[in-house]
Amino acid sequence: MNQTISIIIPAYNEAERLSGSLETIIKYLEKQSFGSEIIVVDDGSSDDTAAVAEKNFARMTDSIRTRVVRYEPNRGKGYAVRTGMQAATGDILLFSDADLSTPISEMEKLVAPIRSGTLDVTFGSRALDRTLIGTHQPWRREQSGKVFNLVVRLFTGLPFWDTQCGFKAFRATVFRPLLDVLKIDRFGFDVEFLFVAHRAGLRLQEMPVRWDHSDGSKVNVFRDSQRMFNEVREVRRNMRRGVYNSAIGKINSLKQENVESSLASSV
Repeated sequence: MNQTISIIIPAYNEAERLSGSLETIIKYLEKQSFGSEIIVVDDGSSDDTAAVAEKNFARMTDSIRTRVVRYEPNRGKGYAVRTGMQAATGDILLFSDADLSTPISEMEKLVAPIRSGTLDVTFGSRALDRTLIGTHQPWRREQSGKVFNLVVRLFTGLPFWDTQCGFKAFRATVFRPLLDVLKIDRFGFDVEFLFVAHRAGLRLQEMPVRWDHSDGSKVNVFRDSQRMFNEVREVRRNMRRGVYNSAIGKINSLKQENVESSLASSV
């Protein structure tokens, strides 16, 4: 089955970098046999991010579907990713940081096991094979990331070593029910995505990917660390209050329907 893939790019004030990234993604997709879609979500930028995306898309052929979603004010990367995923039409949804810190050519690592039906959620990791890191982050930021991921493991019980890499893929049918109940709009959204998917019994796997630090990150270690920790605690509070229960129930129903359908087809 030739499943289509939607690539969601959350972008906040990315006018300078976006054109090159889109050109790279487009060239890659034009060589593939599967149907594809690119969605740029302009998260309330104050620069020409949306116009740059539109200009790049206007030069394309019709072989790749494109869309620019823009809103104001700035809501955060988590809100942007959810907005893009809700607008997407693909069977597999992948979001990538606008700077392509993980090259788009690494996409097949994440997409292949979803396409084959082996996994439901796959996500890039910088922690599993650090030889794949070309340009490292500044030392202080790299250490703070390690501490944050340790806190995530302690607070959530997730068995993963890097929840924050901006390169993740999802089977649309089983993940889409979660989008309406996810609440974290900013940096802690990755943790919420993975935590709720894990609690819903989806099949997740962390995968080593190539990665290079890119200057111009919107994350400030000192300003944002406390907010990120607070958001992890909020995820736990939401679970205790049953915020995610309805979506988890829908996913369990979908999984049961799939099992029954497979049994029926094998008879």
